[in-house]
Amino acid sequence: MVSKDGPTGSAVREGAAVTASNVPKTIPYVLVDLNPASLGAANRGTFSATPRFTSMARGAGPDVSVGVGDILSVTIFEAESGGLFIPKEAGSRSGNFVEIPNQQVDRSGAISIPYVDGPVHVAGRTTRSVSAEISGRLKSRAIEPQVVVSVVEHRGNDISVLGEVNQAQHFSMDPGGIKLLEAIARAGGPRNPPYETTVTIQRNGVTRRAAMSTVIRDPSQNVALRPGDVIYLTRDQKVFMVLGATPSPGSIGGTNNRRFSFDNDTMSLSEAIAKAGGLDTTRADPKEVFLFRLEHRSTLTAAGVDISQYKGDLVPTVYTVDLRKGDNFFMANSFNIRDKDLIFVSESPSTDLIKFLNILSPITSNAYSISESAAVSHNSY
Repeated sequence: MVSKDGPTGSAVREGAAVTASNVPKTIPYVLVDLNPASLGAANRGTFSATPRFTSMARGAGPDVSVGVGDILSVTIFEAESGGLFIPKEAGSRSGNFVEIPNQQVDRSGAISIPYVDGPVHVAGRTTRSVSAEISGRLKSRAIEPQVVVSVVEHRGNDISVLGEVNQAQHFSMDPGGIKLLEAIARAGGPRNPPYETTVTIQRNGVTRRAAMSTVIRDPSQNVALRPGDVIYLTRDQKVFMVLGATPSPGSIGGTNNRRFSFDNDTMSLSEAIAKAGGLDTTRADPKEVFLFRLEHRSTLTAAGVDISQYKGDLVPTVYTVDLRKGDNFFMANSFNIRDKDLIFVSESPSTDLIKFLNILSPITSNAYSISESAAVSHNSY
C-alpha cells in the first residue's frame, strides 16, 4: 500500500454523517467598477473602519481627585492665638498653624481630623473641596480657621501601561493630569511601528481601541487619561493576499508566499500589486484585476450600488479595474486597500492556448524527428 499524508477526498465525503446539500453552492456578491464615485466611497469606508476613540473625553482631563490609599497632609491655620489649636501664652510655640499627622484615606474613602465630628469623606474629591469642608466644620470652634490639604503620596490614582511597550509602567497620575502619548512615553514607547500597533484603554469596565498611528496623526485622539485607566498596546500586523497572474512566489525579494504585510499605515492598490511583483506580462490580463472584500452597506449605498437583496451589514464585494486605461492607474494609486483584502489578477485568454501549444510542442517535435529519421532510413536503401 502506498503511504498517504491523509484521507482521500472520496473517503472524507463517504465518512460524513450529514451532507449539507441544501446550502447554496455559491455566495452572491456585488461587482463594482472602480470609478471616481466608488473610489471616494470605498476610501471613506476604509477611513471609518480604522479604530478610533469616539466616546472618550477630549481636551484637558479632570482635576486629579483624592483616592483610597492616598496619604494626605492637613495643615490648620488660626487667625490669632487663644483658639482651638494655638494657645494664648506667647512664645510657647511659633507660628499660627498646626500640622495634623499625615492621614491615609481608608477603605471607606475617609480621614479623621481632631475636633471634627465624624469622618471626613475625601475619596473622589479635590483637595480644595476637602479643605473648604474641614474649615467649615471647625468654624464654630477655631478662630477663623483656614485649612490646607495636599496629597503627600498618590496611591489611589494609578495609571498602568502594559503590552507591547519597551518597559511596562505603573505610576500615579500627576496633579496636572496626563495624556495618552505622555503615558506611553513613560513606558519607553511602543515596541513596534505605529502602523502595526493598536492602543486599548480600559476605563470603568469599558474598553476602547484606536490605531497608534491615528493617535499620533490626530491630536483629538491623544485623550486625557483618568485615574485607574489601563493602557494596553498590541501588535496588529495588517496583511493582504495577491493571487493569480503575478510573478511566482520566491521570485520577488525572496518572498515565497502570496501573503504580504503593509509597509505603512495605508497602502494603495497599485502599491500592493507592485509589492507582489506587478503583473506577469506573459500571463496576466490587465483588464481583469479584482479586489475581494466584505464591504459595509453604507459604503456601497454611497457609491450608488443597489444592495436591496442583501440583508446583512457586510456585503461580499468585488472591485474591478481595467489597467489598460491610463486614468485607471491614477485611481488604483488612490484606492486604499484594507487588512485581509484579496487581490486577484486573471490570466489572459491566450494563456490557455499557449499552454496547449506548449503541451503539443514536444509531441510534434518528436513526431517530426521520427518522420525525418524514417525518411533518411528509406533513402539509404
